[in-house]
Amino acid sequence: MANSSSGDISDAKFLTVAEVAAMMRVSKMTVYRLVHNGDLPAVRVGRSFRVREEDANEYLRNSYFNAG
Repeated sequence: MANSSSGDISDAKFLTVAEVAAMMRVSKMTVYRLVHNGDLPAVRVGRSFRVREEDANEYLRNSYFNAG
């Protein structure tokens, strides 16, 4: 049996595009663009997308840069 530290998909929390947009303080269109460009991994559920919370956090962590 897999434990939570193994990254078992059943332990993942999935967010809607609207929730990701609110978390990142961007528009839903920006999130859709990130998904379609392959920058943000997502799962298609019917006609909508779901993004793992960890993937959204990882994207933000990797997007930091020093401006000065």
